[in-house]
Amino acid sequence: MIHYVVILLWLGLCAVQDIRQRQIANTLTLGAGLLALIYLLWAGSTWVGAPRSEGGLALVLALILTLPGYALGRFGAGDVKLLAALGLASNTDILLGSLIGAAVAMLAWIFVHQGLSSSQVGRAEKVSKKQPFAPFVLTGFVGCWLWIH
Repeated sequence: MIHYVVILLWLGLCAVQDIRQRQIANTLTLGAGLLALIYLLWAGSTWVGAPRSEGGLALVLALILTLPGYALGRFGAGDVKLLAALGLASNTDILLGSLIGAAVAMLAWIFVHQGLSSSQVGRAEKVSKKQPFAPFVLTGFVGCWLWIH
């Protein structure tokens, strides 16, 4: 249980930084990934207790799903590292559940945001086009965690 809370707090820090700066520091992503890898090799299981092979598979899956998006400019490098670290710390179910939840949350945000934007047509405020992705991953992780438990 505490392991999930630690991941939740880490994702929360990443989400706040992504919202504020539109990027995630390497100390948060690579640092967490390195700690998850060290724990995986030392304990023989992921942070949430999945077998070592499950953590490795989740890492490969995270890279397979995010690197094409990074190459196309849809994902930032921080997003790729965030999901790779999440894969190393968890398992495929949590990684995929978090990604599916992130996609659902992002679609809901887009629909709500488009509705608000159309009602505020005269607004001349300049807003960045890049959506921070970490808050959606956080939302997806929370949904996945609630679903599992």
